[in-house]
Amino acid sequence: MSSDFESYEQDFAVLTAEITGRIGKVPKLVGDEKKQMVANVEKQLEEARELLEQMELEVREIPPQSRGMYSSRMRSYKQEMGKLEADFKRSRIAYSDEVRNELLGDDGNSSENQLIKLREERAHLLDNTERLERSSRRLEAGYQIAVETEQIGQEMLENLSHDREKIQRARERLRETDANLGKSSRILTGMLRRIIQNRILIVVLAVIIIFTTVMAIFFSVRGR
Repeated sequence: MSSDFESYEQDFAVLTAEITGRIGKVPKLVGDEKKQMVANVEKQLEEARELLEQMELEVREIPPQSRGMYSSRMRSYKQEMGKLEADFKRSRIAYSDEVRNELLGDDGNSSENQLIKLREERAHLLDNTERLERSSRRLEAGYQIAVETEQIGQEMLENLSHDREKIQRARERLRETDANLGKSSRILTGMLRRIIQNRILIVVLAVIIIFTTVMAIFFSVRGR
């Protein structure tokens, strides 16, 4: 199972490297070229998200005693994914110096005013983007905590269920032992009663034999 996780890791590393390279090219493009590059990056980002989901499913299948290391690596990959998405959002509204000059031209104050306006709009968009990213990170952290809490709760329920089964089995064995002890006690009592009865019978028979012997001797002596 860890081999599947490591395979997804390698795919994720290759994919994020390609995304990083393409994000760096976005500000240098305009028009249809930029739209095409943006579409390609969006597609690759979606593939990266799917890889993260597969990796998270693999982590959930790993035994709890070995899960900590993989969970830590998952948090690192999610942070990397968040950074890529943030860089991509910035790249979509950013322009290189060459593209900016091409868009604005060299027509004095008008170009300067357009540049100032463009910078203000860019700052506003970046501010909104950062707010969305912070909200997204908080939601993601809350979701992660909820998932981990659910996993801990499931493990506790499983442990309690196992303990309950053990207690029930112990009670059943105790009942069986009590029943066996009761049966043994009745058997021993019966045996003891028979022993006493046999001893009494032997004593009675011995008395009878002795009495008969004495009487026989007595009458024999008297007859002479």
